[in-house]
Amino acid sequence: MQNATPLSLTEIEQKILDFMVTYLRANTYQPSIREIGERFGIRSTKTVSEHLQALADKGHLERDPSRSRGVRILGVDLNPDTVSVPCYRRLPAHMDNGGGDLLEQHLTLDRRLASSESCFCARVRGDELAALGVEEGDQVLIEPGELRALPDGCTVAFEQDGVTAYGRLFQRAGHLELHSTRGSQVTTGPLDPREVRVLGRVVAMLRRFADAPTGGAATAH
Repeated sequence: MQNATPLSLTEIEQKILDFMVTYLRANTYQPSIREIGERFGIRSTKTVSEHLQALADKGHLERDPSRSRGVRILGVDLNPDTVSVPCYRRLPAHMDNGGGDLLEQHLTLDRRLASSESCFCARVRGDELAALGVEEGDQVLIEPGELRALPDGCTVAFEQDGVTAYGRLFQRAGHLELHSTRGSQVTTGPLDPREVRVLGRVVAMLRRFADAPTGGAATAH
């Protein structure tokens, strides 16, 4: 019996589920157990099967163990015009590990809003984006991109010395300036581009009003 409300996932379970969703959108059929194992460097098909069973037990999949691709993903919009993006409780300090335990959920967004699977959302804390009218608890959508392609004055999420923050980006000859988005005009530059890692550009804000009906372009899975 499936859980009425899907339970939270471990990091590897979430990565496998995301891979299955992406693969299904691209190919119209599910990856095999062997393909999942190859994607994540898992040599044992038994181990992959155990991860799939955990996803089923937690209410995210339905399985037919007699078939190699006998899996049905539950509660996911597979429309090719949408993309699933991870949403974090705050900006992760290290994006390379997938955000770790900061992951809250995934949202399915229209591709006109979120251009690719590389986009992600982060919940805003305190006044860190007050200058943009963004309030604590709002989510912002961040789109990764090449630093040289970002326009002056755009708002970015960045990491410096293991700490993440937001700032308005200005690129000068050989250095960067990052102006505060907390409402003041404090500048953190000049900065050596090699010492700052720009995680992406803030392209949208998501805010749910207390009396708003459910549904629409953003749906959790």
